[in-house]
Amino acid sequence: EFLDMNEDPGQGCRASLAAGRKQDRFLRSFLRKERAAKRKGLGAWWETTKMKANLLRRSVGRNSPGRRISGGQERAMTMRVLQGSDGHWLEGARRLSSPNCDARPDLDDLCLIVIHGISLPAGEFGGGHVDALFCNRLDSSLHPSFPELCENPVSAHLLIARDGKVTQYVPFDRRAWHAGVSSWQGREKCNDFSIGIELEGTDHEPYTKIQYQVLAEVVRGLLEHYPGLGAGAIAGHCDVAPDRKTDPGPAFDWDRFRRSLPEASSP
Repeated sequence: EFLDMNEDPGQGCRASLAAGRKQDRFLRSFLRKERAAKRKGLGAWWETTKMKANLLRRSVGRNSPGRRISGGQERAMTMRVLQGSDGHWLEGARRLSSPNCDARPDLDDLCLIVIHGISLPAGEFGGGHVDALFCNRLDSSLHPSFPELCENPVSAHLLIARDGKVTQYVPFDRRAWHAGVSSWQGREKCNDFSIGIELEGTDHEPYTKIQYQVLAEVVRGLLEHYPGLGAGAIAGHCDVAPDRKTDPGPAFDWDRFRRSLPEASSP
C-alpha cells in the first residue's frame, strides 16, 4: 500500500493528531508503507514523500491539540518525555540506541542542556553518518575525516535533522558522551549533569525553521519533566568547551530560540 503522490500526505494525520492513539496508528501505517516501498526499490521516492508528510504534519494546526497558526503566530507545543517503563525517552522520537553511554552519577543533578551542531562529512547533510558515528558503525573509508572520528566513541541524547526529524540515541537518565572536556559555571564534566542535543547543521549555514520549532518543543518537554532544568541553563557546546569547540556557531540564532521558551535564557 502506498501514498498517492497526488494526495496530500498530511491529510490522513490531521485528525489523528487530535488523539495520541490515532496518531500512533497512523505512524505504524506509515512505517508499513515505508518498508513496502523499500522492498519495491522505491526508497528515494519514499524519502521525499515522507519528508513532505512530516513537514505537513508539523504545520497543520486547525485540529491539532498543541499548535494553532493564526496571523503568523504559532502556539507553543511540547514534546513529552515518556514515563513508566518507557521513561526518559521522548514521545514520537525515532529510537536508535547508542552503546556510547553510561550511568549518571546523580539523575537529580540534571541541570543543563547543551546544544551542538553536527554534519558528516562537514557541510553535508543526511546520509546516515551521524547515526553510524553514534552507534560505532561509521565506515572510516568513506571520507578522509572519518578515521579520526572513529577513534573516540561519542553520542548525544538527541539529533534534530534538517527536516525536523528527531532521533534519540540515549535515554535522558543515562549519560551520553557529547560534551567531552567541559565546564559550566565552575563545574567540570558537563556530561554528568547535562542533556546533549545535536542540530544537523554547520556554524555558518542557517538552521531551518522547523529545527527551531522542534528544538523549542523538545526543550519545553524537558523543562516540564526534569525539575532541575531551567531556561537559564541552556548552553552551546562552544560555551562549555570554548577552547575546543565552536558549535552550534554564529548560524544559531539564540534570540530566536530564547523567545520560544517559557522564560528568558542565556547561553
